[in-house]
Amino acid sequence: MAVLAILTVPLVYASSAGASQAPAQTPSSDAPSALGPGSLPPAGFGMGRLPPDAKAAAAPHTMAPYFEPATNGPKPPDVDGFLQRWLILEPINKPNRSNTVFTDTYVRKTLTTEYFPTQMTIVPKNGDKVTVADQQLTWHAVDAMNFDAKLFNFAYGLNKHTYGVIFWAVTIVNSPRERKDVRLAVGSNSASMWWLNGNDVVDLFNDRRMVIDDVVSKPLTLNKGKNVLRGAVINGPGLSDFCVRFVDDNGKPIKDITTSLE
Repeated sequence: MAVLAILTVPLVYASSAGASQAPAQTPSSDAPSALGPGSLPPAGFGMGRLPPDAKAAAAPHTMAPYFEPATNGPKPPDVDGFLQRWLILEPINKPNRSNTVFTDTYVRKTLTTEYFPTQMTIVPKNGDKVTVADQQLTWHAVDAMNFDAKLFNFAYGLNKHTYGVIFWAVTIVNSPRERKDVRLAVGSNSASMWWLNGNDVVDLFNDRRMVIDDVVSKPLTLNKGKNVLRGAVINGPGLSDFCVRFVDDNGKPIKDITTSLE
């Protein structure tokens, strides 16, 4: 009579708590990108866990595909009227562990503080530099490839801080005629303030996601010719971006305008 023997093997499951306690691995520029024959994986990298990819870690960052260098000359808005040509300053360090501090009082005080001379009047050129405390920051002329300007990716592409920062953005809005029926519509992540020809016209306070036309200004006048649009966006942890367009009284986008660098 045959006897069927059943071998039982205890199963061991890794708890999520145990996994979260594993030491973080910091990629190093001199770490091997592949293991040689007969070599053992680095400590902390067992079956199913790969060592750091030093080649990927050392690869240069890029703003593509979210931005490309802006060219001279006017650029029309996109099909939905969003402005895409901007001069953006590398991020100013402003550590905030949470976005819950972005009350109207805090944001207004923080974004109206002078960080560099002529910050409320300057129309910078590509490559211009400013000094903020111990930071030397550069203005970059860029075209957003989407309807929104993805500031997180802008900073990442330049190897700059992506969290706890303030971004400044400037563009010239060219109008073929005077228009008194326009409103500025803005969405931003997180809080922001916007000035048209030196006047504070749109403010977005509190922790918020970027929503199209989140806040719309009162009726404004676009002068015939050049108009200077300036914005400042502050963010703590998380992604950051903004979208801006002009709309008429019926909320329809205004498209017979252009943006330029000067």
